[in-house]
Amino acid sequence: MTDRAPQPVDRQLPTEESRDLLALVREIAQREIRPVAADEEDAGRFPRAIFTLLSEAGLLGLPYAGEYGGGEQPYEVYLQVLEELAAARLTVGLGVSVHSLACHGLAGYGTEEQQKAHLPAMLGGGLLGAYCLSEPASGSDAASLTTKAVRDAGGDWVITGTKAWITHGGVADFYTVLARTGGEGPKGITAFLVPGDAEGLTAAVPEKKMGMKGSPTAQLHFDGVRVPDTRRIGEEGQGFTIALAALDAGRLGIAACAIGVAQAALDEALTYALDRKQFGHPIADFQGLRFMLADMATKIEAGRALYLAAARLRDAGKPFSRQAAMAKLFCTDAAMAVTTDAVQVLGGYGYTADFPVERLMREAKVLQIVEGTNQIQRMVIARHLAGPESR
Repeated sequence: MTDRAPQPVDRQLPTEESRDLLALVREIAQREIRPVAADEEDAGRFPRAIFTLLSEAGLLGLPYAGEYGGGEQPYEVYLQVLEELAAARLTVGLGVSVHSLACHGLAGYGTEEQQKAHLPAMLGGGLLGAYCLSEPASGSDAASLTTKAVRDAGGDWVITGTKAWITHGGVADFYTVLARTGGEGPKGITAFLVPGDAEGLTAAVPEKKMGMKGSPTAQLHFDGVRVPDTRRIGEEGQGFTIALAALDAGRLGIAACAIGVAQAALDEALTYALDRKQFGHPIADFQGLRFMLADMATKIEAGRALYLAAARLRDAGKPFSRQAAMAKLFCTDAAMAVTTDAVQVLGGYGYTADFPVERLMREAKVLQIVEGTNQIQRMVIARHLAGPESR
């Protein structure tokens, strides 16, 4: 395994502040995250200390308002931070994206009183969040969720049900939870901010996954979890709207993480191809391999341009849902293709755990599934193009 540091990506950043920010992120990634990533993932250790460090550095609230402890950075910058973190270790990059997703509801739909009470700790006070939408029987069909929140005589809400596939499940300090408070369908869903230590909230044993072993993914069981109405986010029945808005932003986070993973795989493949000799020449001299590297780099550049174009639409206050779905679809498919090719470049060594490309390939697969499968992204894109299905 090479210990050669990857060459920094030539980024077009809008301000000197953002350039300094990316330099800080690269330094943290190179010093604190990358050197231990392989061992930590192999051992399945969750890097809570890294998230504490990122919070202290102001990197867990980048796209949110400064008055509540956020970094007031545009998505164009925030996503490139995610890419750098994911290139060092996907567990960290994706974890920051999930945390941001968990903050989205309160930051966008909470009352001023709620935001003052909770956002400072969420954005820069060391807390870590998780997002609870999926359930064992409702993944892609999120509007059919069955976890219920019932108002009791005192005005509190009592949540009962099970959430599934929750990143940071069991280790998060707070959960943004979508629960059914009304009738069937999306209009019966409401969002709540639930403390991680709430009575009646328990986490199952984390799932055993093919990748991202350091990031706990677990079911959460809500057994009569009592939540005051002051922790309801938005209006009753507004939860699905809040969830969709968060997912649009979250899909851009996944796209950026995917390009980070792909970039890391290309860096490893290129280093190996320049160092490895066969028939008296570096294998990078052979045309077949050079073409493969060229295709990998082109997919990465195209994906980066796509997610940044969507981010700039979001920053300008323009609709970006279609572009977010396109970015998530293209970037995660590109990551799967690039990491697979990276394993091929390294040959037998690529199939061993001595080199990181096999881990990157395993990690890339999950990105085609989370935040809406890529089949769902195609449905979203087609709906924007041709309207809803007539059946």
